Amino acid sequence: MTTSLALLGGMPIRSHPFSSWPVFDATDEQRVLSAVRSGKWGRLDGEEVAQFEQHFAQMHGCKHGVAVVNGTVSLRLALLAAGLEAEDEVIVPPYTFYATAAAVVEANMVPVFADIDLDSFNLCPDAVRAAITPRTRAIIPVHFAGQPAEMDAINQIGHERDLLVLEDAAHAHGAQWRDTPAGSLGKIASFSFQSSKNLASGEGGIITTNDDQLADQCRSLHNCGRIPTGVWYEHHTISANYRLSELQGALLNSQLERLDEQTDIRDANGRYLAEKLRQLPGVYPQRIPAECTRHSFHLFMMRLDGQAFGVSRAAVISALHAEGIPCSAGYGYSLYHQPLFRNKAFGPYLHNVRDRLDYSQVRCPNSDLICREQAIWLGQSMFLGNRDDMDDIVRAFEKIHSNRHQLAAWSTQRA
Repeated sequence: MTTSLALLGGMPIRSHPFSSWPVFDATDEQRVLSAVRSGKWGRLDGEEVAQFEQHFAQMHGCKHGVAVVNGTVSLRLALLAAGLEAEDEVIVPPYTFYATAAAVVEANMVPVFADIDLDSFNLCPDAVRAAITPRTRAIIPVHFAGQPAEMDAINQIGHERDLLVLEDAAHAHGAQWRDTPAGSLGKIASFSFQSSKNLASGEGGIITTNDDQLADQCRSLHNCGRIPTGVWYEHHTISANYRLSELQGALLNSQLERLDEQTDIRDANGRYLAEKLRQLPGVYPQRIPAECTRHSFHLFMMRLDGQAFGVSRAAVISALHAEGIPCSAGYGYSLYHQPLFRNKAFGPYLHNVRDRLDYSQVRCPNSDLICREQAIWLGQSMFLGNRDDMDDIVRAFEKIHSNRHQLAAWSTQRA
């Protein structure tokens, strides 16, 4: 393919947009309008949130669902419900949104970073084992981009060392590992319904579990420390009101009707694109193991080896945008490089252990390499389209690869 790059004045591969997000129609409007007109807008008055909790939990292989205001709160409450104590250590990946580790700090616990696998972008079990100390009490595997982490190995570690396994499934609505849904793969799990997520209500989250005692504790924590047998103004543990509203519950109930079909579409398109792109030198889509029987593709992840491809990631991203393919480099650096951790800006938390914490000494080379040089992200809504959309992405990469020397010269001139 020798056609000039759009970045250098040629015709772009694509001039029309990919699928937009969120997806909604009159059924969503009617469901929310009915909730508004009911006058029952709070979780304690209506039935929308309770119905959503039941249906979402069942879809994800769990007996219990506790809907809360966002996915960070769901992580924090899950840690507290499990009985972890102040300054316990929790192993987390460095390649994830900061909330995974911030929720640990807000539970007055210590995040310990273990590196990710270079090809899956998920927590590396060997790195988890190396990070365990006598103070370790939990592991939070993130199902990054919608691909479940290596849960067989991580659960084995949890069993051997008596550690809580808390799934961060913020990307993994509808995903499956060995035909078992994300959200039921560990002891307890957390999902997010923030605007960009595959199931969205603007904001919101949910905790899922099959453990009756954990579920009861989560319900108490999300409802001001109340218990079912207590009176209204009776509070049994320090907590607050983290309940989801009925208006969000109504929207989620409507959106949930589409989730299975949308997940199947994303999974088929994502796997097709991965198979095509891995044929190009230097392009490495996220490795999908056989155990991942359903990928939710909240993101399509790939590594670009600039030396093998012949041009830097930054130049490729610029060229992709010009060809009509929206994409990004994702995180600029690993979590432990964030000012929050470098400066130990933990507010009222972790005072007793700050002197021994030094995140400047953390080294996770796989995460650092992916952040600094290699990651390229494509968003989930792009995968709600058809095979032609995927072929446009492939054609754009092929075009850039064929014109990589001109792109390299363009990049050098701009340096």
